[in-house]
Amino acid sequence: MTYLKYVSYLYLVMAAFFVYSGIMSIIEKESVGKIIICFAFAGAAVFMFFFRRNFQKKFEQGNPKK
Repeated sequence: MTYLKYVSYLYLVMAAFFVYSGIMSIIEKESVGKIIICFAFAGAAVFMFFFRRNFQKKFEQGNPKK
């Protein structure tokens, strides 16, 4: 189960991809809705990274409910 420690970093990879996609959408002057969705997904991915890392630390300490 050591691979679960590294799965959370996939969220950062996804965030980087969505930021790149959002920047490319700005450069190509695409619709504002697509730009907002790209950056919203990037923000959600960063949030999930920190949430999962925090939950993993609590689980390793043996207290997942607090």
